Amino acid sequence: MTRVIGLISGTSVDGIDAALVKISGTDIDLKVELIAGETYPYPSDLREKILAVCGGAAISMAEFAALDDAIGLSFAQAALAIQSNRTPAQLIGSHGQTVYHRPPSRSGGKSNYLKDSPLGYSLQLGRGELIAQVTDITTVNNFRVADIAAGGEGAPLVSRIDAFLLSHPTENRCVQNIGGIGNVTYLPARQSNWLSQVRGWDTGPGNALLDLAVQYLTGGSKTYDKDGAWAASGTICIPLVRQWLQHEFFRQPPPKSTGRELFGADFLRTCLADAENYLLSSADLLATLTELTAASIADSYRRFLPQMPDTVLLCGGGSRNLYLKNRLQTHLSGDPEQSSASSISVLTTDEVGLNADYKEAIAFAILAYWRHLGIPGNLKQVTGAQKDVLLGEIKSVIAP
Repeated sequence: MTRVIGLISGTSVDGIDAALVKISGTDIDLKVELIAGETYPYPSDLREKILAVCGGAAISMAEFAALDDAIGLSFAQAALAIQSNRTPAQLIGSHGQTVYHRPPSRSGGKSNYLKDSPLGYSLQLGRGELIAQVTDITTVNNFRVADIAAGGEGAPLVSRIDAFLLSHPTENRCVQNIGGIGNVTYLPARQSNWLSQVRGWDTGPGNALLDLAVQYLTGGSKTYDKDGAWAASGTICIPLVRQWLQHEFFRQPPPKSTGRELFGADFLRTCLADAENYLLSSADLLATLTELTAASIADSYRRFLPQMPDTVLLCGGGSRNLYLKNRLQTHLSGDPEQSSASSISVLTTDEVGLNADYKEAIAFAILAYWRHLGIPGNLKQVTGAQKDVLLGEIKSVIAP
């Protein structure tokens, strides 16, 4: 078995998720064992700089280089910490920190919010070379660029992993990650030709708007709504949810991807302006934004899936938001304004043996492992790439 560290900081910029895993097999016989998982918060000043850049703040090239190094050093320190007092890892897969994501334009489905470019663009900071040298471990990073060069969105990249770890012989499943942004992988029952029928896309906002709203409403004293308890005390404004669901992203057919550039601070400001006429309390606003996340996920299933799933497996930070989970369950019942039970089971990946909190970090450990073995990491029908390609750039340790 190969010991690999997976590292990622998501759209919410909460901190660096690190997973130390043992991996064996290739794809159909892939096996993964989580040895340790931990989240390492960024230093507060570094997090503020990252959020500022994600929000469009202008910085010099010197400042940009320093930020890239600082993020890389934080990732390296997380890798060293997760393997402290344990057998050293042989490989690191580092997603890095996304600071900008622009999907490609697509003929026949071009939306006004997309820039007129034949190729997308996605930038993750946290230099792989620096991580390799500080940790003395070969590091794979820049996972998205090869898919983008092949005409893909560069996202979602976890669908092939979901297929081999979480598909079922008889069940049709959706694996729904709810990080800052939501993304789904649809897994048909594992029968003939099943891999070619796997689908996936970014569903829209996950926790990003909720976290931004909590920070706004508390003056920065809180960063998230634990368990969704604050939102659960409010009343949903249905007309606002219906209005926000008219955004063109939700109608755009897959393949598609998005980020803070679309569902970030500017979108929240629009939501706050829209809400002024309804005199909502803080709890009402959070309940309504939570409803947007739940409703947009369920709406995307009905619009774009070949059929509704038997089971939905949640992962990411949003899987711990009990109110959001309940609202998604209600939407999947087909009657979001009632509390009737759904025939679609909504579980977490924990319940089928894959840690929901560190699933994304585990995924990038696997992508690094596959890159080392020469196995493609994307699924072209998910990302829109012309072909399945090797993902990631290998940064070897340079001997002194």
